[in-house]
Amino acid sequence: MTQNSALHQNTQGQPKRFTLMLTGEDVLDEQGGDQAHQGLPHERFLLGDKVPSAPILLLGQSSLSVDPNQEIACLQPVHLHATRDHLILMGQNQIDLTESESIQLLNAALPLLEEDFEHSLLFQNQHYWFIPAGPFSKLATYSVDQAQGRNIDWWMPHDTHEPGIAKRWRKLQNEIQMLWHIDKVNEERQARGFPSINSIWISGIGRLNDVKAPPALMRASKIYGQHLLLSGLAKFCGIPSSPSPSIEKLAGAFAWLENPEILWPQLVNQLLNKQLDEVMMIDFPNGKTRERILTIRDIQKKSWMPWKKPPLLTWNTLIQS
Repeated sequence: MTQNSALHQNTQGQPKRFTLMLTGEDVLDEQGGDQAHQGLPHERFLLGDKVPSAPILLLGQSSLSVDPNQEIACLQPVHLHATRDHLILMGQNQIDLTESESIQLLNAALPLLEEDFEHSLLFQNQHYWFIPAGPFSKLATYSVDQAQGRNIDWWMPHDTHEPGIAKRWRKLQNEIQMLWHIDKVNEERQARGFPSINSIWISGIGRLNDVKAPPALMRASKIYGQHLLLSGLAKFCGIPSSPSPSIEKLAGAFAWLENPEILWPQLVNQLLNKQLDEVMMIDFPNGKTRERILTIRDIQKKSWMPWKKPPLLTWNTLIQS
């Protein structure tokens, strides 16, 4: 299971580096959605071009022993918001789904799911359900993070080299939509003014053996961040992880944070005080991976006026460059 043992040999003499990854966005918007990459730029960076997020998410959220060769799919109950001429996928942080509601909806759909997937469910929690992909293993999909807020016509699963799989999924999806439409869960939600759970989303199909974690993460001594992909990757790579960074233990760590700008003053301070030798910044301008090494020379600009304190590199200047 552990992938980085060779990268964790003697590190004496190596610079004290902290690695910070930023969230990437698609280059193409809806007009190019049918040509867009599977996975957001940071998802492809962390997982590889096949973007097998389902087995990594399962690994991070459960204590199951995951078969590295088993194709696994991630299913999520979602709300599709109807506009005048298309449907928009709402993010799960917008729908306020409770654990009890999730269980009730799953129980209603489970016979259909297990019949069409030809497998039993592996694991479920409030927002994620996991099942062996079975006949849907070659379906090309997009994560909720990538598709949310957009016209789903561009982001629905599609066939790769085997025709008819996407059509089979849409048939199952429609059957579950009709089942949930009359479910008392949605009646109660709508009575309380909450959006109905009117569809199911599939994404992340793949195997653990398809995961291609980047060296920048695999050589880390600690992983910081709240995203569920990180907890799965930490377990996959055998690296300790924590939702929040420890200021005293930044050297050697890798982080993907919701508000990275909050940490920037501390990074600057540690570079100035030589607690860190360098900061690696990973971002994705125009959808392409960019890695930059920042040292004290980069964050402290020299001034031609020696009596004046040299200005420090600000977060806004950094991310706009």
